[in-house]
Amino acid sequence: MGEQPIFSTRAHVFQIDPNTKKNWVPTSKHAVTVSYFYDSTRNVYRIISLDGSKAIINSTITPNMTFTKTSQKFGQWADSRANTVYGLGFSSEHHLSKFAEKFQEFKEAARLAKEKSQEKMELTSTPSQESAGGDLQSPLTPESINGTDDERTPDVTQNSEPRTEPTQNALPFSHSSAISKHWEAELATLKGNNAKLTAALLESTANVKQWKQQLAAYQEEAERLHKRVTELECVSSQANAVHTHKTELNQTIQELEETLKVKEEEIERLKQEIDNARELQEQRDSLTQKLQEVEIRNKDLEGQLTDLEQRLEKSQNEQEAFRNNLKTLLEILDGKIFELTELRDNLAKLLECS
Repeated sequence: MGEQPIFSTRAHVFQIDPNTKKNWVPTSKHAVTVSYFYDSTRNVYRIISLDGSKAIINSTITPNMTFTKTSQKFGQWADSRANTVYGLGFSSEHHLSKFAEKFQEFKEAARLAKEKSQEKMELTSTPSQESAGGDLQSPLTPESINGTDDERTPDVTQNSEPRTEPTQNALPFSHSSAISKHWEAELATLKGNNAKLTAALLESTANVKQWKQQLAAYQEEAERLHKRVTELECVSSQANAVHTHKTELNQTIQELEETLKVKEEEIERLKQEIDNARELQEQRDSLTQKLQEVEIRNKDLEGQLTDLEQRLEKSQNEQEAFRNNLKTLLEILDGKIFELTELRDNLAKLLECS
């Protein structure tokens, strides 16, 4: 299925200040998970890190990238596509070394994948050999090749210490929305790839039918040539001429057999591509089902949130009514106290007069 995590670790994430190009700017308040992902559909490796629902690292590894250790617990690499430099602060030197080893390993894998894709491009762009039955050309199916830019790593030093990890309460609704958006992006990518593969398969299917017809014609031509050789050997009185003609016919037969072998290999490759397309279809169906489940969960959470808001509004109204009643009661009490005070004063005056 699309991208799969193949290695994960935890580190503090930094980016170079875009203005000064010297100071580090922290992009995470605490240590977060940093993972290597492999995209089997595009045959590329990426470094991805999420802080909650926000992607703070999304860097595609290219053969020109270099990971540099600037201290015992800090390393950095430049990403020209994102026009920035990423820095990672680890808790120990062992974690830094392990991350650097994986970076070099996946960088080499990316280089080999690029070279392999370029070789396939060169092979598929070369016109096929001419044969007695006509000219045949193999369909051009280039792999997706990621271009590379010159990478540059500025001379910077680590000036931030790893910080304590603060506690954060993430809302399930926002987290589910982030997951939904992620799956929607993955589904859109798979739909695009599926459309391209479908078009390529339709073209390949038409070519396979044409090649089968040409293969049948080649077989008939080979049988006819074999019969012709036999007739020439029996009828011809000129042994040298027959031998020369036989040699030419055998050479033609050999070329036809080689062409047949190449076409059979091409048919096998096309069958494998059809199987891969079916697997992609199954992956797309699985992602569609997961997306529907996430949407149902989002609706449930939205209903819960609406209910909570209504209950909160009702509680606030009840509190407001209670405050108004209490205020009215206090005003009545103040009036009664004032009346009692006047009564006491009057009684005191009567006592004095008597």
